[in-house]
Amino acid sequence: MKILVTGGAGFIGVNFIYYLLKKYPNDQVFCLDLLTYAGNLRSLEEAMKNDKFKFVLGDITDREYIYELFSQEEFDLVVNFAAESHVDRSIENPEVFLKTNILGTQVLMDACLKYGNVRFHQVSTDEVYGDLPLDRKDLFFKEDTNLCPSSPYSASKASADLLVLSYIRTFNLRATISRCSNNYGPYQFPEKLIPVMIYKALNNEPLPVYGNGLNVRDWLYVEDHCIAIDEIIRHGKINEIYNIGGNNEKENIEIVRTILNELGKSEELITYVKDRLGHDLRYAIDSTKIKKELNWIPKTSFESGIKKTIKWNLDNKKWLDEILSNEYLNYNKKR
Repeated sequence: MKILVTGGAGFIGVNFIYYLLKKYPNDQVFCLDLLTYAGNLRSLEEAMKNDKFKFVLGDITDREYIYELFSQEEFDLVVNFAAESHVDRSIENPEVFLKTNILGTQVLMDACLKYGNVRFHQVSTDEVYGDLPLDRKDLFFKEDTNLCPSSPYSASKASADLLVLSYIRTFNLRATISRCSNNYGPYQFPEKLIPVMIYKALNNEPLPVYGNGLNVRDWLYVEDHCIAIDEIIRHGKINEIYNIGGNNEKENIEIVRTILNELGKSEELITYVKDRLGHDLRYAIDSTKIKKELNWIPKTSFESGIKKTIKWNLDNKKWLDEILSNEYLNYNKKR
């Protein structure tokens, strides 16, 4: 197959590209990325050495450019990771989230329809469901749970999901949607909880924890997420939604303490800060559907995954330092 991975220079996209190149050496993999602040070509250095991989610089909202790309390459499959994804940034500047996450998805789907009804997969998030109460451990997000987003980020992703469903019904687009829980693992940009805490702990800096730290997230190791997406695009039912959860519910403060313990650092580094606006209380995913239909379950326990993630960050401190010094932006320009 010829596969287009949009947003492929970001955290999950990078991991998915390496997964594809390793598992399907005969497939051609294209990475389309605009290289905004979270895109890092340094992460794709090894992929660049593979003659089955090609990087393309471009904006998914640029209709003329996207149409030209689709016309030239004749893709078989599009996996859309391209999105603005940081909640705090969406609170500060909602507009760019609406443009990229909604209008960009529309342009990609229009291109899929125009050039042969290309198979399309939308990578979404459990945040479209809103949140669950902390005292109802019996409640979980299911694929038919009502959408109730809390932030401009999650609202833009929910809007994109609804747009995909409308294209399926109105235009018979061959598409699927997956909604995942919080990912962690190699190459994660240091603005999300786990890489931020690892870096700050390594440098003996205060570790800022929102509110009381009792907000709960379900953690999914990124490789397990890649495997799930692969199962959906190759064996899943067209026009279906699949939830992908890690079965690892943890309070934020527990995550921070685990990192400190693994690094042999004192909990005195923990600093509680003013809570995020509209901060969701608990995310919890029911992955029964993908388990029953595709025989997928997460293989990586949080205890194992966090050790691997910390080790990767320790082994790749230069990668992290380049981001925090903005040197990676110069590297992007040179490449």
